[in-house]
Amino acid sequence: MKLRKHAITHGRRGIVAVAALGLAVGTLAGCGAGAPSGGATEGAGGLTVVVEGGGKAELQPIADLYTEETGTEITLVELPYSGLYDRISSELQAGDPSFDIAALDAIWLPAFAPGLAPLDDLFTDEVESDLFGGLVSEAQVDGTFVGMPVWTNSEVLFYRTDLFEDPANMADFEAQYGYPLAAPTTWEEYRDVAEFFTRDTDGDGAVDLYGTDVKGAVETEWLATVSQAGEDHMVVDSESGQVTIDSAEHQEALDYYISLLPYAPSGAAQLDWGGSQNLFYQGSLAMMRFWGHAYRQTPDDSPVKDSIGVAPMIGGPGGVAGVPGAWYLSVPASGDNQDAAKEFIAFAYEHNELAADTSLGLVARKSAFESKEGEAGFENYPALVATLESPQSLPRPATPQWQEIVDSVLVPMLQKAVEPGADTTQLLSDAKSQIESIVE
Repeated sequence: MKLRKHAITHGRRGIVAVAALGLAVGTLAGCGAGAPSGGATEGAGGLTVVVEGGGKAELQPIADLYTEETGTEITLVELPYSGLYDRISSELQAGDPSFDIAALDAIWLPAFAPGLAPLDDLFTDEVESDLFGGLVSEAQVDGTFVGMPVWTNSEVLFYRTDLFEDPANMADFEAQYGYPLAAPTTWEEYRDVAEFFTRDTDGDGAVDLYGTDVKGAVETEWLATVSQAGEDHMVVDSESGQVTIDSAEHQEALDYYISLLPYAPSGAAQLDWGGSQNLFYQGSLAMMRFWGHAYRQTPDDSPVKDSIGVAPMIGGPGGVAGVPGAWYLSVPASGDNQDAAKEFIAFAYEHNELAADTSLGLVARKSAFESKEGEAGFENYPALVATLESPQSLPRPATPQWQEIVDSVLVPMLQKAVEPGADTTQLLSDAKSQIESIVE
């Protein structure tokens, strides 16, 4: 059976390394189409917002209501992930932006901050109290707020209820492991369940159901595992600049991560988000750790469509942890419509709950999540909230070189780590040296 792929941005899309504004930017791939020259405003008489393709739907109902109530037209310019980065980077450096507002991936904020207008006046105590702590800290660069979160995400646990609620599986699991079968909450439980469900279901001698997957071609899931191990400074300490990737917690996380390989399909080095989704939707996985929006993305032709449960992300020695995947609305400091842009951003915050009923169903405010409590189709919200509220759900390092670190060090390291016989201690040591040469 062929299932459709659902390409959604999760915080990284293989873009070129992020470079700090004010430094020369190298050649970038494919600038977004339709960029006007000379700083012309695309939404003449209104406001122009540039946004990544996966997030346009989240802003559309807010933009429509704003136009209805104020008469100000909001033009949403949709660009692919890398094209959005390229366009914002080049136009901020030129000081002649063609947009009034930009939707920015959290990992871009440190690099773009020098070209963004402060939004400190929008962050009242009331506003901050309705946002997850990680979103508030991530919105600040050098003590200044440069972005207002518009939606957030995290990996949570997806599992097949048809397998977990099967009486025979329940009895066999408890007999084998000594405790009831349920959605796992710890590393140990997750590994037990993954082992239990890895099996040959059709009797042909080949494993066709795996307990989990192991993703080697993306870094975020391992970073969540690092936080689960109790590390407070993943990879780089943003304040001191110290590279921490060779800490005991990073080592423990990497060793646990690859300990799941016997219960996962082969080819982990090339497995990314899209591949993981397809494996789960095809019925090849009993569990997957995945971004919470996927609950609303299951294809109609999936054999597990009506058998998907969702729970908070698993926890390690340091507790439950995911990596927040937030996007922010920011205003160019050289823009001509800064006051009007800030007014729209304040409106978007006030009406954040409108994004809940869109295709991805992602919001940023705690109250927006709570507004859907008990409503069918939003069973993933409690898991997302519980994960995001965990003290160990820490944002990625606020360093302008983060994307370069991801692309040139973290992903290649993981791809080597998931190969048989990998020396994880040496890999982490080598990664530290490489990262130090980037951030020095």
